Amino acid sequence: MAGIIDTIKLAGTLVFALPAAMAGIQFLIDGKTLVGAILVTLAVLLVVIQHHMTTPSDLPELAAKRVVGSVVSEPESEDEDRDIVDVTPEDERK
Repeated sequence: MAGIIDTIKLAGTLVFALPAAMAGIQFLIDGKTLVGAILVTLAVLLVVIQHHMTTPSDLPELAAKRVVGSVVSEPESEDEDRDIVDVTPEDERK
């Protein structure tokens, strides 16, 4: 459910981060290492911070995940109730 929303947020962040990173790489190639390194670092930080930061618009989504997680529990597996039977291959029966 949140996968598509996260993808859209990442695309919006990349709209700003990619041009800065490309300009930074161009500055690095041209020999202006300080400006290039700053731009590349800012572009990377922009994506990392967007990925890890919780904004006020994310709070309803987080609350919904907690409610759903507490109401819906994982079904118990049926393997726990079954007895384990050791079946040997036909080659070992002889």
